[in-house]
Amino acid sequence: MRHLLLAAPFALVATPAAASTGEPVNPWVALAYLISGVFFILALRGLSSPATSRTGNRFGMIGMLIAVVTTLVTHFPSEPLSNYMVPSLYGFLEIAAAIAIGAIIGLVIARRIAMTAMPELVAAFHSLVGLAAVLVGWAAYLNPEAFGLLAEVDRIVDLDVETIRMGISPVSKIEMGLGIAIGAITFSGSVIAFAKLSGRMSGSPILLPARHVINLGVLAAIIVLTALFALAGPAATMPLIIALTVLAFIIGFLLIIPIGGADMPVVVSMLNSYSGWAAAAMGFTLGNTAMIITGALVGSSGAILSYIMCRAMNRSFISVIAGGFGADDGGGASGEPREQRPYKQGSAADAAFMLEQAEKVIIIPGYGMAVAQAQHALREMTDVLEEKGVEVKFAIHPVAGRMPGHMNVLLAEASVDYDKVFELEDINSEFSQADVAFIIGANDVVNPAAKTDKSSPIYGMPVFDVDKAKQVFFIKRSMGGVGYAGVDNDVFYMDQTMMLLSDAKKMVEEIVKALD
Repeated sequence: MRHLLLAAPFALVATPAAASTGEPVNPWVALAYLISGVFFILALRGLSSPATSRTGNRFGMIGMLIAVVTTLVTHFPSEPLSNYMVPSLYGFLEIAAAIAIGAIIGLVIARRIAMTAMPELVAAFHSLVGLAAVLVGWAAYLNPEAFGLLAEVDRIVDLDVETIRMGISPVSKIEMGLGIAIGAITFSGSVIAFAKLSGRMSGSPILLPARHVINLGVLAAIIVLTALFALAGPAATMPLIIALTVLAFIIGFLLIIPIGGADMPVVVSMLNSYSGWAAAAMGFTLGNTAMIITGALVGSSGAILSYIMCRAMNRSFISVIAGGFGADDGGGASGEPREQRPYKQGSAADAAFMLEQAEKVIIIPGYGMAVAQAQHALREMTDVLEEKGVEVKFAIHPVAGRMPGHMNVLLAEASVDYDKVFELEDINSEFSQADVAFIIGANDVVNPAAKTDKSSPIYGMPVFDVDKAKQVFFIKRSMGGVGYAGVDNDVFYMDQTMMLLSDAKKMVEEIVKALD
């Protein structure tokens, strides 16, 4: 949803005529942008709960429609005709073609994308938002007059002749530099996140020697270049803004490659925040209220969500920004052969029999459920158990899946009642009273190594206390794989654990048949 909000402000600067021209703002235009901002705030408010998420999406769509239509109506390209300014046919065709191309691409992606590919799609959207910020910043730099950025920067008096030099003011150049830098960081960082999430690049941390020194050095260079860019004369700015852009692209790459795949949900949220701040910085440069409002909403909400997720994982928020998140050398992810340990394996019939006898069942879904598209079969199993008098609840970890809210979206798609879905802090104490903990496709979020093994890369992350349940069913394709963090799980080998080795959807469907 926050990506929808970001689409509006950059649409507002799709043409130079949409920028601030220094003239007084029409009060009706200001009112329209204010109303669109209110709808964006209502959209975020609606997305705070699954029950109101559809309404929130509609509010966001309405807000974006108001913002874009207002811009097209008030800043449509025009040309002179018989002493009158009339709409430009070329401008109309140019804008219509851009809208048509974007609509076709969006429609194709929406129809073809699978729910399992949603995390990498979100990362790809972030990269486009970052690239848009860079392109808008460069457009404003190359043609400041069209964007209303020209201001008096110097006066020269020679032989009683006063010459006024026009250029971009230092304040505008600082805002422009920040917008380009943050946008470039967002773009390159999101490209790496997309590659890791889609499997085009290893999800393991890639650790460069002295990476923190390199990162700090590049960031310091970006700050210095921004200051020099703001103070330099018009003739000396081109090399500075080129160097600034290139270094920003590089640091985005360097910040994300040392982050492990298991920590991608926080990375996706943080990149979302970066994209918002890039939009807000460009809004200040161009004097565009809608960009400032929307960028601030996206940036702050993404930062708050990242902070909440970091707390849920017992991680440092600063380490995410510094690019060291999840990059510690952990024993579990070393790739060394794991010790072969005995475990119990059961069948769908065994699981069905014990589920029927249970009074309370807690289901813990994970990314494996998304891969197998097992959410609908899982809801069917829930319905059958409830008909037999079994109490069923769902336990959702803040970082389950590959992006924030991934499991909530899948369960909502399967029409699982919202009042059956609980967060970690609300349900963790109930495992001691549960007859069955039913784990489907989750791994790291139920791994007790997070509480007991200080050498583990997930140590300190709050996890579900499934070991306190009387019986644990663990659906997994095979014993050969581990979680995204690359850590073996002691739950596999507990006395009360029965491993159900199969495709998640197929296993759940067989359990449903056995229950009938």
